[in-house]
Amino acid sequence: MSFEAITQITAAEAEAKAAVAAAEAKARQMLADAQAAGKAALEAAAAKADSELAELRQKTDEKAAAEAEELSRALAGREDALRRQALEKLPQAAALIVERIVNS
Repeated sequence: MSFEAITQITAAEAEAKAAVAAAEAKARQMLADAQAAGKAALEAAAAKADSELAELRQKTDEKAAAEAEELSRALAGREDALRRQALEKLPQAAALIVERIVNS
């Protein structure tokens, strides 16, 4: 084999090694970029989920507070009605107690 052929083969091998090394480096960079993009997407999704959860929690708290206030008003109205009924019956109850004490 001539010296020129050996030189060409050596050069071709060197070019092939350089091409393989460049392809490997590009593949590593693409993998790193994909991993970074995936991590960023996961972080964005987690942040969005946290934000939506906080919003839902706030709405739920507001709704619960409104329902509690409505229930409190309803119970206060019922309490007042029961108190009025009791006060209306108080003289009758007192008279009954006095009658039983006197008759015993």
